[in-house]
Amino acid sequence: MSRTLRLLLGTAALLASTALARAEPVTLEVWTHDDEGEFTYVLAREFAAQHPDITVNIKHVNFADVVNDVMRAYAAGSAPDVIGIDNPETAMFAARGVLLDLSPYVEQSQVIKADAFYPGPRNSSTWDGKLFAIPRASNTLALYYNADMFKAAGLDPDKPPQTWDELYQAAKKLTDPAKNVYGLAFSAIGTEEGTFQFLPFIQSAGADYDSVGSDGSVRALEFWQKLLDEKLASPDTLIRSQHDSAGTFNAGSAAMVISGPWEMPDMSKQAKFDWRVALFPIEKDGSPRASALGDFNNVIFKTSKHPKEAFMLLEYIYSQNHRIWNEFGLLPPVQDAKADSPQWPKAYAVFTEQMQYARPRGPNPDWPKISKAIQTAIQSALTHQTDAKTALQTAQATIDRVLKK
Repeated sequence: MSRTLRLLLGTAALLASTALARAEPVTLEVWTHDDEGEFTYVLAREFAAQHPDITVNIKHVNFADVVNDVMRAYAAGSAPDVIGIDNPETAMFAARGVLLDLSPYVEQSQVIKADAFYPGPRNSSTWDGKLFAIPRASNTLALYYNADMFKAAGLDPDKPPQTWDELYQAAKKLTDPAKNVYGLAFSAIGTEEGTFQFLPFIQSAGADYDSVGSDGSVRALEFWQKLLDEKLASPDTLIRSQHDSAGTFNAGSAAMVISGPWEMPDMSKQAKFDWRVALFPIEKDGSPRASALGDFNNVIFKTSKHPKEAFMLLEYIYSQNHRIWNEFGLLPPVQDAKADSPQWPKAYAVFTEQMQYARPRGPNPDWPKISKAIQTAIQSALTHQTDAKTALQTAQATIDRVLKK
């Protein structure tokens, strides 16, 4: 065999080998809190359909179990490529060194621009100066109210409550025990949801997660206490999730509810009345506006064998920001994204404005411990096991130890 022929055959073999390598299918393992038919399932399957060489396996994980489940999987060498985690958990995972630093990927991306994120989502995705997550969407809290009930009670539906006192006075007028209607629904459940709903109150009163023992936080918890003690909110508030709280509003058993935009797809089908949305009430005139930052951050584990393809998936999800409001009741995490002909345009305007004030929870790698201390204080005070000041000072002592103050 001549040298030329050998070179030609060798080249042909190399090209064939390269073609086979390129054609080798890639499988991405994606974990999500979503249910079938929701955000991650829809967009990940669309991505897979556009990339026949990439298979996307989607696994549902329970919200409460994700930290333990994924860390066990990581230790066993079977962590997913991509997972959506609650935004305050990003710092915890990043600090443990299990996440892929996405900074160089974003720097080269023609799709994702980190400086376009709202401040809250950007802060929640960053740890030690590096970007470890891409916010998949955002949400925040506002006040829904039943305009028909407002009119029936002699309240002006065009002037919803702006302050805590106005919220209290409206709740008093709207509460109707004979019809089993409470003035206000919210969630004080002893989980992250309870913390999520409480933080905007203390932030408007000049405090935050690291100063829960302050006078402002005490005033906020005492305000919650008054709503429950005077039966303006249901006793179930202590054990009811945000979704269940919104369900009581939709059913006409609450005249107002504190919740997020994710409820609107269901609300538009279930609520048989004129419902509207207002900005989250502040403590008093001149108090700062505040709201909690919600939804999940998408991360890639550093053990992923296919980080390039995993990041391509995150780019595709990010590129669909224009449709997630109408389809999923979620806000884009970027400031310049506009929804396509948004449904519920007045609500869209309110939530878009509210996002300007949405603060991340933390970021801190020990956020679960901080949140647990806050949840315990809320439950302790609202069940009158102790007073609000004592409960929050106890929480502050725990938080100080976590923060090593």
